[in-house]
Amino acid sequence: MTTIKRFPWINHFLGSPTGYVVHLRKGSVRHHGVGQAFWYRPVDSVLSEVPVDDRELPVLFHAVTLDHQDVSVQANVTYRFSDPVAVSQRLDFSLKAAQEAPATGARQVETIIGQLCQAAAIDQLSRLGLHDILAQGVAELRTVLGENLTRDPRLNATGITVLGVQVLAVRPDTDMERALQTPIREQLQAEADRATFERRALAVERERAIAENELANQIELATRRETLVAQEGANTRREAQERAGAAEVDARAAAERVKITAGAEAEKIRSLGEAEAAREAATMEVYRTMDQATLLALALREAAAHLPEVRNLTITPDMLSGALAALTTRP
Repeated sequence: MTTIKRFPWINHFLGSPTGYVVHLRKGSVRHHGVGQAFWYRPVDSVLSEVPVDDRELPVLFHAVTLDHQDVSVQANVTYRFSDPVAVSQRLDFSLKAAQEAPATGARQVETIIGQLCQAAAIDQLSRLGLHDILAQGVAELRTVLGENLTRDPRLNATGITVLGVQVLAVRPDTDMERALQTPIREQLQAEADRATFERRALAVERERAIAENELANQIELATRRETLVAQEGANTRREAQERAGAAEVDARAAAERVKITAGAEAEKIRSLGEAEAAREAATMEVYRTMDQATLLALALREAAAHLPEVRNLTITPDMLSGALAALTTRP
């Protein structure tokens, strides 16, 4: 930062590292350079301080294209004061007191560079249509502005070196920009609608596939259920047939057992009858050879076994004499 200390009839100057000071005394250069420190008399001295750092200058202006469309150009110019002594001689960078009007050198540089940029841009854009400018005019405009500012004799003579030019934007007016954006917006909207429709169609297709899959599953389940029912019916019929066959076998076995039992019983009865008949025949044969008294005794014994219980028996003489006579009479 530049510092000036004021004393009676004399001042002391201490420069900054980015300010190039030029000390003129009675029209001749007494001191110049960066970071200078010296004493001077304000009554016969003029001090000018030119910045030597890189300066950035934003530029905004309008131009008319070949198809009579107004466009705004936004650019940025980087420059440097390469010859501070020449700059101090051609532009006002003098150091003044606080109550005096400030130096106009910086504003002059901005005006010069801005006018040069605008003139070169107008000349370039007037030969191109709006679509060409928006498509490829930015790069060409940057090249044209850089070349014109670099080769401009006034800037070179003043000691100003342009380091670079950047074209930030070239835009038409609001209505035209909106009109130019409409087709793109419509196209993007159409693409968005198409994507939406495709997504919906894909969703419907997926839902249809899911429904078909569910229907196929239901059909498969119904088919399997039908097969299961048929198999259960066949199993039931087979079980009934097996039970019927088993019952038939049991019935045949029972009939066979009854037949065998009946045969055995008949054989038993026949055998018993034959034995009884043989016994009766043998008994009759024995009875045939016995006398009457013996037979009578046996008959009485046999009858006694089958007679009811006799509590009181009355025997008359007649009965006793007859019985005794029968027992003693020979046959």
